[in-house]
Amino acid sequence: MMRKHFFKIFLVLFCILVIIPVTYAQEKQEDTVTLEEVIVVASPIIEGNKVIDSGGQVTVINENQINNLNAQDLPSALRWTPGVSISRHNQVGSFGGAEGGAIYIRGMGSSRPGGEIQILVDGIPKFAGIWSHPLMDMVNTDIAQSIEVYKGAQPVLFGNMAFGAINLITKRKYESGFATELKAAGGSYHSLIEVAEHGGKIKNTDYYVLQSYKRSSGHRDNAGGELQNYFARVGHEVFDNWSASLVVNVSDNRSEDPGPKGRPLERQGTYKLEDVLTIATLSHDYNNIKGDWKFYWQKGKASWLEQYDLASSFYFNTITDFDNYGLRAREALTLWSGSSLLAGADFDFTSGKVFIDREAPRPDAEFSGKTFRIVSPYLSLSQKFELPGDWQLVPTGGIRYYEHSAFDAQFTPQAGIALKNSSTDLHFFYSRGINYPGLYVVAQSEMFWAGNIRWKELKPEKVDHFEVGINRSFGLKVRADLTYFYDKGSNRLIIITSPLPPHYENIARFERHGLEATLNFNPAKEFSFFVGGAWVARKSPDNLPYSPEWMVSAGVNIRVFDHFKISLDTIYQDDQYVANNRLVDYGASIVKVNGFWILNGMISLEFNWQAPKIEGEIFLAGENLTDVRYAYKKDYPTPGISGMLGIKLRF
Repeated sequence: MMRKHFFKIFLVLFCILVIIPVTYAQEKQEDTVTLEEVIVVASPIIEGNKVIDSGGQVTVINENQINNLNAQDLPSALRWTPGVSISRHNQVGSFGGAEGGAIYIRGMGSSRPGGEIQILVDGIPKFAGIWSHPLMDMVNTDIAQSIEVYKGAQPVLFGNMAFGAINLITKRKYESGFATELKAAGGSYHSLIEVAEHGGKIKNTDYYVLQSYKRSSGHRDNAGGELQNYFARVGHEVFDNWSASLVVNVSDNRSEDPGPKGRPLERQGTYKLEDVLTIATLSHDYNNIKGDWKFYWQKGKASWLEQYDLASSFYFNTITDFDNYGLRAREALTLWSGSSLLAGADFDFTSGKVFIDREAPRPDAEFSGKTFRIVSPYLSLSQKFELPGDWQLVPTGGIRYYEHSAFDAQFTPQAGIALKNSSTDLHFFYSRGINYPGLYVVAQSEMFWAGNIRWKELKPEKVDHFEVGINRSFGLKVRADLTYFYDKGSNRLIIITSPLPPHYENIARFERHGLEATLNFNPAKEFSFFVGGAWVARKSPDNLPYSPEWMVSAGVNIRVFDHFKISLDTIYQDDQYVANNRLVDYGASIVKVNGFWILNGMISLEFNWQAPKIEGEIFLAGENLTDVRYAYKKDYPTPGISGMLGIKLRF
């Protein structure tokens, strides 16, 4: 098979594209002339960590890291990020049912697949409204200019359902002129990638459009996927200090469940997802006040087809229609020298309905719909104090209030202190996050549990998050950081089956603490190196899902004689438990999967034609180059060694 020989092919092309040009250049060294300055290579894996005004820390991944990792979706873009782990079934497409595709931050997000983690596009949450968890296929990384990862609760910034957060900043054209980029690639398992994007700016108006198509037949039978994405943004400076923009993002996706290896009858069918997100923004920026008002509407349909009921041996379909809409308003003010006041309010509405199509219709086949409303104003104040020796001290305090249409009101505080100068950041941060029960508690109670109304007694899940760390630069070439984190959760929702009827109760607790460290090293403009890792020192219970004790990732980017790039990245992940976290003690599904070490790489040949004026690159990307057998879920093996050959054109 082709994949068995891919590692050899990768090495041969490595020699052709790198070693031979280096040898030739050395032989001709005396005849060479001075070349233009080489562009500094981007940092691998992550751009870096930064301390924000609240005292918390955020990890930033930009387009360069996404491209160098050849990441085709959000899980593959973030799975190397220290403290982040994922689950998935397929090479292309994240199966929306069960644990077919999700992101976990230091173990957060395991209550429902990816739940508790708020995934946003330009600050607007994007998730399946009824089931209250994000679906990876509705969030496309091709539209991302950068990705921000918040690894602890940030109540002031994000509010409900945000024990952690991932925010995609979408692409736009900032300078006058036009730019177009085309990308095409093909590879193992009949994979095909196509991306076309174009942006422009004319005077006070800018626009950006993008279309992408990705598909694969999969590394196993019934492991295929297909992703279609369309994006458009237009912005206009209405006055000197006012601007308006409109973003529309459409996706149409399909992903299959191959089933446990050796048990194809247990496969859970096909997951189809269609959704449209619209964001209309009005912004202003004056000397001492700036802010924006964002009106949004996300409408979607999730069709889980050919599900298999193991107990009764029949197939059925679950069709979910959801609507999320609302307004998010935010103002940042400077009231006096050194101060920063952040004030705003979120008005979020979640609604939807469910229909279960069975061979034999039943009265509990439909949830006709309900709407949850959350109104949550917030306030945060920080003050910058200048200290001797170029130091600054910035204490911050904030609070958010939640008024929910179905559950009790809540307050969530946060506080932080940052001490920093030009080379060092010290920070301490405390916050409380909450996660209200989603519409699923009503839908399940009405459809499956005899109309049980005990869901009205539920409380939001809570987590108290502590974080202390130091970021330190050593000249321009080295930056390192070390962070200690502690999370204590309570009121975790668990399904109780006895006494009947089944219902949810707030009875579970969890606790974890550990260390996270990263090192960026740029010894020369042609070379960049990164290593980082997370260590969970203690957790309770011991079998807490999606919390491997150790995760270590590393990467290197090298540029050789202007036109050749080499990117290598690797990750080691320890053994971990995986489970359905809504069952008492995780139920019979709790199981440990083995750890793994995998190596990926990409080599690129860049070119720059003057007539016609086109620049671009030809690239060869390899994944799992050492052909390791590993899995994120029991009996769901991931692909072995695989590759992709492609081209990018920019003009």
